Amino acid sequence: MTDLPSPAIRRGGIPRGLSPTAPVIFSYGFRPFFLGAAAWAAVVMLLWIASLIGAIEVAVDYGVVHWHAHEMLFGYASAVLAGFLLTAVPNWTGRLPVSGWPLVFLFLIWMAGRLALLLSDGLGNVAAILIDAAFLPVLLLICVREVVAGKKWKDLKVIAGLLALSAANILYHIQVVSGEHPAPAIKLAVSAYVMMILIVGGRIIPSFTRNWINKTGRTDFPTPYNRFDTAAIISGIAALATWVVLDDGPIVATIAGGAALMQVIRLGRWRGWTTAAEMLVAILHIAYLFVPLGYLVIALAAIDLFDKTAALHMLSVGTVATMMLAVMTRATRGHTGRILTASRTTTISYGAIVLCALVRPSTSLFPEFSNIIYAVSGLLWLLAFGLFIFEYGPMLTTVRRAKLG
Repeated sequence: MTDLPSPAIRRGGIPRGLSPTAPVIFSYGFRPFFLGAAAWAAVVMLLWIASLIGAIEVAVDYGVVHWHAHEMLFGYASAVLAGFLLTAVPNWTGRLPVSGWPLVFLFLIWMAGRLALLLSDGLGNVAAILIDAAFLPVLLLICVREVVAGKKWKDLKVIAGLLALSAANILYHIQVVSGEHPAPAIKLAVSAYVMMILIVGGRIIPSFTRNWINKTGRTDFPTPYNRFDTAAIISGIAALATWVVLDDGPIVATIAGGAALMQVIRLGRWRGWTTAAEMLVAILHIAYLFVPLGYLVIALAAIDLFDKTAALHMLSVGTVATMMLAVMTRATRGHTGRILTASRTTTISYGAIVLCALVRPSTSLFPEFSNIIYAVSGLLWLLAFGLFIFEYGPMLTTVRRAKLG
């Protein structure tokens, strides 16, 4: 997603291609899915905390631990991905966005999956799983249709990540109902998100950074995409693949360590320190910093120098959640006509999610304080997404501020 001008305006002040009859929130994909994702992220955390203290029971037959992990990876996060893709793909292909009642239908499929798993004790696991498993394949078909129709073949790389995520969701359910731990599916899902960040991050981070630097009148722009970026992406995907397949050992440690170094160099080429005055841009660099940190922790965990679960959280919260919050805030501001600058509330939400990403993996270092760490990281998570709902909810549910003519 790039800094784009307002879409063409047709008669009546309605952006071209957007439904004039559906509610405002369903005029563009980012609106319902970003708001729904943030709300669900908060609800899942609240229900998880309540279940831990014994206040309620959630998805007993499915397993509350499995439910919590699933809803973070495939519930909240898949909604953010949907909001991004439904907004970005039309920009990439030049085609009209999914809008109006088709968007309502897609959002309801996502919502049905969330409610089905939450109420799986009554519905039964099989029925709940079938309902949940529908959303990602439908989203995949929509994105493939748009990319193929627009003949943007290079964007199929991003679609491959969505395909891997769809497969990971099905594998997750199969492993849970079979009584197995879904660790392979979790790693595949996290890897799919990180792969998309490697690819799309290489587009948006240097682009937004260049725009910011240009506004300040400087010319020390990020290094343009070249063969090194391609090599960094390949090394990153190779590290993820070996991590998923082999889990641990010296091969995983070596490849992941090399990928960490490549990502550090790549991030340095984007000159993130020049954006410190604008957190709306700087947070993208901070989020990407968790990519090499995640690879480093994978390498250490592969040779038993770090906890494997902590490595997962470094990537899932540090890389994925932080990048998603960064994209949600920027895209919402950009596509609703707001000034592209981070408010104090936005900055606090960034700080909360970054602290959450740093605190959550520390259970491996301080196991005696695990309960306190869980509580603190959970509260930080709630603060980050609660502030997003408070500040950006009104933006997502009101008419875009577009100038006519």
